Amino acid sequence: MRKKVIAGNWKMHKTIPEGVRLAKSIVSKMEKKPPAKTEVQIFPPYISISAISQVVKGSKVGLGAQNMAWEEQGALTGEISPTMIKSAGGKYVLIGHSERRAYFKEDASMINKKIKLALKNKLKVIHCVGETLEEREQNLTRDIVLNQIEWDLKDLKAEHMRNLVIAYEPVWAIGTGKTATPAQAQEIHAFLRDAVDAVIAEGVGKKTRILYGGSVKPENAEGLLSQPDIDGALVGGACLEAGSFWKIVQAAEKVSK
Repeated sequence: MRKKVIAGNWKMHKTIPEGVRLAKSIVSKMEKKPPAKTEVQIFPPYISISAISQVVKGSKVGLGAQNMAWEEQGALTGEISPTMIKSAGGKYVLIGHSERRAYFKEDASMINKKIKLALKNKLKVIHCVGETLEEREQNLTRDIVLNQIEWDLKDLKAEHMRNLVIAYEPVWAIGTGKTATPAQAQEIHAFLRDAVDAVIAEGVGKKTRILYGGSVKPENAEGLLSQPDIDGALVGGACLEAGSFWKIVQAAEKVSK
Protein backbone atom coordinates (compact mmCIF):
# COMPACT_ATOMS: atom_id res chain seq x y z
CA MET A 1 0.00 0.00 0.00
CA ARG A 2 1.31 3.45 -0.97
CA LYS A 3 1.21 5.88 1.96
CA LYS A 4 -0.09 9.36 1.17
CA VAL A 5 2.32 12.33 1.19
CA ILE A 6 1.35 15.97 1.69
CA ALA A 7 4.33 18.20 0.93
CA GLY A 8 4.35 21.98 1.29
CA ASN A 9 6.59 23.98 -1.05
CA TRP A 10 6.98 27.40 0.52
CA LYS A 11 8.81 28.77 -2.54
CA MET A 12 10.25 32.27 -1.91
CA HIS A 13 8.01 33.04 1.05
CA LYS A 14 8.56 33.49 4.80
CA THR A 15 11.48 35.08 6.60
CA ILE A 16 13.29 32.92 9.16
CA PRO A 17 11.08 34.09 12.10
CA GLU A 18 7.93 33.70 9.99
CA GLY A 19 9.01 30.25 8.87
CA VAL A 20 9.74 29.16 12.43
CA ARG A 21 6.27 30.27 13.52
CA LEU A 22 4.62 28.41 10.65
CA ALA A 23 6.63 25.26 11.35
CA LYS A 24 5.73 25.44 15.05
CA SER A 25 2.05 25.69 14.19
CA ILE A 26 2.26 22.66 11.88
CA VAL A 27 4.13 20.62 14.48
CA SER A 28 1.55 21.60 17.10
CA LYS A 29 -1.27 20.34 14.90
CA MET A 30 0.65 17.11 14.25
CA GLU A 31 1.07 16.55 17.99
CA LYS A 32 -2.61 17.15 18.76
CA LYS A 33 -3.86 14.81 16.07
CA PRO A 34 -1.03 12.76 14.52
CA PRO A 35 -1.94 11.57 11.00
CA ALA A 36 -1.77 7.78 10.90
CA LYS A 37 -1.85 7.30 7.14
CA THR A 38 -0.12 10.40 5.78
CA GLU A 39 3.46 11.69 5.65
CA VAL A 40 3.84 15.46 6.07
CA GLN A 41 6.81 17.32 4.60
CA ILE A 42 7.74 21.00 4.34
CA PHE A 43 10.18 22.72 2.00
CA PRO A 44 11.13 26.20 3.26
CA PRO A 45 13.75 28.51 1.70
CA TYR A 46 17.35 27.39 2.18
CA ILE A 47 18.18 29.99 4.82
CA SER A 48 15.42 28.72 7.12
CA ILE A 49 16.21 25.01 7.02
CA SER A 50 18.64 25.03 9.94
CA ALA A 51 16.34 27.01 12.26
CA ILE A 52 13.27 24.99 11.28
CA SER A 53 15.14 21.72 11.77
CA GLN A 54 15.21 22.53 15.48
CA VAL A 55 11.44 23.05 15.45
CA VAL A 56 10.60 19.77 13.71
CA LYS A 57 13.22 17.72 15.57
CA GLY A 58 11.54 14.78 17.25
CA SER A 59 8.31 15.31 15.32
CA LYS A 60 6.98 13.51 12.26
CA VAL A 61 7.28 16.56 10.03
CA GLY A 62 9.79 15.90 7.25
CA LEU A 63 12.07 18.76 6.20
CA GLY A 64 13.65 19.39 2.83
CA ALA A 65 15.13 21.88 0.36
CA GLN A 66 13.48 23.28 -2.75
CA ASN A 67 16.45 22.57 -5.02
CA MET A 68 20.16 21.68 -5.01
CA ALA A 69 23.23 21.80 -7.23
CA TRP A 70 24.54 18.98 -9.40
CA GLU A 71 27.94 18.96 -7.63
CA GLU A 72 28.90 18.25 -4.01
CA GLN A 73 31.13 21.35 -3.84
CA GLY A 74 32.93 23.82 -6.06
CA ALA A 75 32.82 27.23 -7.75
CA LEU A 76 29.04 27.48 -8.08
CA THR A 77 28.22 30.84 -6.53
CA GLY A 78 24.76 30.95 -4.98
CA GLU A 79 24.17 27.20 -5.12
CA ILE A 80 23.75 24.66 -2.32
CA SER A 81 24.98 21.07 -2.18
CA PRO A 82 23.31 17.91 -0.88
CA THR A 83 25.81 17.71 1.96
CA MET A 84 24.89 21.27 2.99
CA ILE A 85 21.20 20.35 2.99
CA LYS A 86 21.89 17.37 5.22
CA SER A 87 24.12 19.34 7.56
CA ALA A 88 21.31 21.89 8.00
CA GLY A 89 18.86 19.13 8.91
CA GLY A 90 17.14 18.48 5.59
CA LYS A 91 16.30 14.95 4.47
CA TYR A 92 14.37 15.65 1.28
CA VAL A 93 14.82 17.73 -1.88
CA LEU A 94 12.58 18.90 -4.71
CA ILE A 95 14.16 18.46 -8.14
CA GLY A 96 12.85 19.50 -11.55
CA HIS A 97 10.16 21.91 -10.38
CA SER A 98 8.53 23.65 -13.32
CA GLU A 99 9.76 27.03 -12.12
CA ARG A 100 13.34 25.74 -12.18
CA ARG A 101 12.83 24.41 -15.69
CA ALA A 102 11.16 27.57 -17.01
CA TYR A 103 12.96 30.41 -15.24
CA PHE A 104 16.39 28.88 -14.68
CA LYS A 105 16.52 26.76 -17.85
CA GLU A 106 17.25 23.48 -16.08
CA ASP A 107 17.25 20.71 -18.66
CA ALA A 108 16.94 16.93 -18.38
CA SER A 109 20.69 16.39 -18.24
CA MET A 110 21.05 18.72 -15.24
CA ILE A 111 17.99 17.30 -13.50
CA ASN A 112 19.28 13.76 -14.01
CA LYS A 113 22.64 14.69 -12.44
CA LYS A 114 20.88 16.28 -9.48
CA ILE A 115 18.64 13.29 -8.87
CA LYS A 116 21.57 10.87 -8.97
CA LEU A 117 23.64 13.05 -6.63
CA ALA A 118 20.78 13.48 -4.17
CA LEU A 119 20.17 9.73 -4.01
CA LYS A 120 23.91 9.07 -3.68
CA ASN A 121 23.90 11.36 -0.64
CA LYS A 122 20.83 9.58 0.79
CA LEU A 123 18.43 12.47 0.33
CA LYS A 124 14.90 11.51 -0.62
CA VAL A 125 13.73 13.12 -3.85
CA ILE A 126 10.45 14.59 -5.05
CA HIS A 127 10.87 14.67 -8.83
CA CYS A 128 8.53 17.11 -10.56
CA VAL A 129 7.11 16.63 -14.06
CA GLY A 130 4.37 18.36 -16.02
CA GLU A 131 3.28 20.16 -19.17
CA THR A 132 2.57 23.80 -20.05
CA LEU A 133 -0.81 25.08 -21.21
CA GLU A 134 0.45 25.32 -24.79
CA GLU A 135 1.67 21.72 -24.69
CA ARG A 136 -1.63 20.56 -23.24
CA GLU A 137 -3.63 22.39 -25.90
CA GLN A 138 -1.53 20.62 -28.53
CA ASN A 139 -2.36 17.25 -26.92
CA LEU A 140 1.29 16.73 -26.00
CA THR A 141 0.80 16.01 -22.29
CA ARG A 142 1.67 12.32 -22.49
CA ASP A 143 4.65 12.92 -24.77
CA ILE A 144 6.04 15.60 -22.43
CA VAL A 145 5.74 13.67 -19.18
CA LEU A 146 7.03 10.44 -20.76
CA ASN A 147 10.05 12.35 -22.07
CA GLN A 148 10.67 13.81 -18.62
CA ILE A 149 10.46 10.40 -16.97
CA GLU A 150 12.73 8.86 -19.60
CA TRP A 151 15.50 11.46 -19.52
CA ASP A 152 15.29 12.85 -15.97
CA LEU A 153 15.46 9.30 -14.57
CA LYS A 154 18.00 8.00 -17.08
CA ASP A 155 20.10 5.10 -15.71
CA LEU A 156 18.09 4.82 -12.47
CA LYS A 157 17.22 1.33 -11.24
CA ALA A 158 14.26 -0.07 -9.36
CA GLU A 159 16.05 0.20 -6.02
CA HIS A 160 16.53 3.96 -6.53
CA MET A 161 12.79 4.47 -6.86
CA ARG A 162 12.24 3.50 -3.23
CA ASN A 163 13.64 6.92 -2.32
CA LEU A 164 11.98 8.90 -5.09
CA VAL A 165 8.47 10.32 -5.31
CA ILE A 166 7.08 11.78 -8.52
CA ALA A 167 4.97 14.94 -8.47
CA TYR A 168 2.80 15.66 -11.50
CA GLU A 169 2.31 19.40 -11.69
CA PRO A 170 0.52 20.72 -14.78
CA VAL A 171 2.28 24.05 -15.24
CA TRP A 172 -0.94 25.72 -16.37
CA ALA A 173 -2.47 25.00 -12.96
CA ILE A 174 0.34 26.34 -10.76
CA GLY A 175 -0.51 29.61 -9.06
CA THR A 176 -3.29 30.29 -11.57
CA GLY A 177 -6.22 29.08 -9.54
CA LYS A 178 -6.92 26.54 -12.28
CA THR A 179 -6.85 22.89 -11.34
CA ALA A 180 -7.00 19.71 -13.33
CA THR A 181 -10.24 17.89 -12.61
CA PRO A 182 -9.86 14.75 -10.51
CA ALA A 183 -10.52 12.69 -13.66
CA GLN A 184 -7.87 14.58 -15.68
CA ALA A 185 -5.30 14.22 -12.92
CA GLN A 186 -6.11 10.54 -12.43
CA GLU A 187 -5.65 9.85 -16.15
CA ILE A 188 -2.12 11.27 -16.18
CA HIS A 189 -1.15 9.64 -12.89
CA ALA A 190 -2.15 6.25 -14.29
CA PHE A 191 -0.16 6.99 -17.43
CA LEU A 192 2.88 7.93 -15.32
CA ARG A 193 2.79 4.51 -13.65
CA ASP A 194 2.98 2.90 -17.07
CA ALA A 195 5.81 5.27 -18.01
CA VAL A 196 7.81 4.27 -14.93
CA ASP A 197 7.31 0.61 -15.80
CA ALA A 198 8.56 1.26 -19.34
CA VAL A 199 11.58 3.31 -18.29
CA ILE A 200 12.67 1.64 -15.04
CA ALA A 201 11.24 -1.89 -14.75
CA GLU A 202 7.92 -3.69 -14.89
CA GLY A 203 5.97 -3.36 -11.65
CA VAL A 204 7.88 -0.36 -10.30
CA GLY A 205 5.17 2.09 -11.34
CA LYS A 206 2.63 0.45 -9.06
CA LYS A 207 4.96 0.91 -6.09
CA THR A 208 6.00 4.50 -6.86
CA ARG A 209 4.16 7.27 -5.06
CA ILE A 210 2.88 9.97 -7.41
CA LEU A 211 1.61 13.30 -6.07
CA TYR A 212 -0.54 15.94 -7.72
CA GLY A 213 0.63 19.55 -7.64
CA GLY A 214 -1.35 22.38 -9.17
CA SER A 215 -3.41 24.78 -7.04
CA VAL A 216 -4.32 22.14 -4.46
CA LYS A 217 -6.40 23.68 -1.69
CA PRO A 218 -8.77 22.50 1.03
CA GLU A 219 -11.77 22.88 -1.26
CA ASN A 220 -10.51 20.47 -3.94
CA ALA A 221 -8.14 18.24 -1.98
CA GLU A 222 -10.55 15.43 -1.14
CA GLY A 223 -11.72 15.02 -4.73
CA LEU A 224 -8.17 14.82 -6.03
CA LEU A 225 -6.76 12.65 -3.24
CA SER A 226 -9.59 10.12 -3.52
CA GLN A 227 -8.40 9.09 -6.99
CA PRO A 228 -6.78 5.62 -6.99
CA ASP A 229 -3.47 6.71 -8.53
CA ILE A 230 -3.03 10.02 -6.69
CA ASP A 231 -0.87 9.42 -3.62
CA GLY A 232 -0.81 12.90 -2.17
CA ALA A 233 -0.18 16.52 -3.04
CA LEU A 234 2.64 18.97 -3.57
CA VAL A 235 1.01 22.08 -2.17
CA GLY A 236 1.94 25.67 -3.03
CA GLY A 237 0.01 28.70 -1.78
CA ALA A 238 -2.24 26.74 0.57
CA CYS A 239 0.76 25.53 2.58
CA LEU A 240 1.72 29.05 3.68
CA GLU A 241 -0.97 29.05 6.36
CA ALA A 242 -1.03 26.19 8.83
CA GLY A 243 -4.80 25.91 8.94
CA SER A 244 -5.31 25.44 5.21
CA PHE A 245 -2.30 23.12 4.94
CA TRP A 246 -3.66 21.02 7.78
CA LYS A 247 -7.06 20.70 6.13
CA ILE A 248 -5.33 19.11 3.14
CA VAL A 249 -3.55 16.68 5.47
CA GLN A 250 -6.91 15.84 7.01
CA ALA A 251 -8.39 15.26 3.54
CA ALA A 252 -5.60 12.80 2.82
CA GLU A 253 -6.32 10.99 6.07
CA LYS A 254 -10.02 10.83 5.28
CA VAL A 255 -9.61 9.18 1.88
CA SER A 256 -6.75 6.84 2.83
CA LYS A 257 -7.67 3.20 3.20
